[in-house]
Amino acid sequence: MKSLIENITAIRLESPVDKIIGQLKQLIVSGQLKPGDRLPAERVLSERFGVGRSYIREAILKLEFYGLLRTNPQSGTYVAGLSINVIDNIISDIIKFNKDDFNALIEARYHLELNAVKLAAERRTEEDLQSLLEAMEAYENKVAIGGDAVEEDMVFHIKIAKATKNSVIESMILILVPDLIKNIVQNKICGDNRAKTAIEEHRMIYAAIESGDMSKAEEAMAGHLDEIWQISKAGFAAQNIIEKAEI
Repeated sequence: MKSLIENITAIRLESPVDKIIGQLKQLIVSGQLKPGDRLPAERVLSERFGVGRSYIREAILKLEFYGLLRTNPQSGTYVAGLSINVIDNIISDIIKFNKDDFNALIEARYHLELNAVKLAAERRTEEDLQSLLEAMEAYENKVAIGGDAVEEDMVFHIKIAKATKNSVIESMILILVPDLIKNIVQNKICGDNRAKTAIEEHRMIYAAIESGDMSKAEEAMAGHLDEIWQISKAGFAAQNIIEKAEI
């Protein structure tokens, strides 16, 4: 019976982003899109795929992060000059990326955001502060009217990443944060009142970044993420117990 159970795998529900990446992969592997070819504009891709431009943007961002696409602000987005075989294998790995490993994603986000907020405190410009303030206020206004502030929460964290002036950190947070925040909020992992308690935490993070205090910024972000961080640690501990019991 145990061997039978071990041969059963979880059903994977593909996200719109994975479906977009999968279709782009087929176009590349079939030779319809070749290394060096330019992709159609976001607007055109959005219309053809029948999804919002944010999904197109996220798919392109992921493929850029892995070096499979390159974007020139003046002329558009191009397929990288890699062999078809390399592109095929890398895209397959991207699609297989296990978003269900929730504990690992939380752990990665926790350490990434703690470093990001320190860099943001050190490098932020007045323009960054204004953007952060606007994002924070947009979140508070949405929460005040009882609205779903998931997108506003994402924007606040993304603006922090942008203030690091490190494009790799920004890209990694853009990949990790949206799915995590949606999952946390939609499943009420941190309770019904979480949106309201996050307001003061956001303000503390902003104040530390504004003052340029890297230690306080890290401390404020750690406090903001502590509840979900504890859930991740408990999840890893439980998994460790299960694995030892199966040996």
